Amino acid sequence: MNIDYSFDKRPTADQIIELYDSSGLPRPTNDRERIQKMYDSSNLIVTAWYNDILIGVSRSITDWVWSCYLADLAIHPDYKKGGIGKKLVQLTKEKLGDQSMILLLSVPTAMEYYPKIGMTKWDQCYVLDHVK
Repeated sequence: MNIDYSFDKRPTADQIIELYDSSGLPRPTNDRERIQKMYDSSNLIVTAWYNDILIGVSRSITDWVWSCYLADLAIHPDYKKGGIGKKLVQLTKEKLGDQSMILLLSVPTAMEYYPKIGMTKWDQCYVLDHVK
């Protein structure tokens, strides 16, 4: 299977919504404008494509020299267990370079995934949650 990874090819809001809904990632997919703003405000996005189908995305916000918040990692369920998520995180880290760390807040169903790709769980996290 030939998967194309890209830093430049931006998906449409509809493609993102379809991917998030199919992957079960809890995001406000009923609000197309909000999804678009999420992507417009992100400065490091890596996508995975099979032909013209968006099958994976890593969406991050970073300062490039200290921290990178990995806001979304979504893989289409038909393509899971193929190393796509790991590759998206690897490409994100390569683009960041050595000065920046990657942090994230995991959905409960992915808590066992991140250690498998080399991430370390920390307990030092606080959240001032948003209003939906």
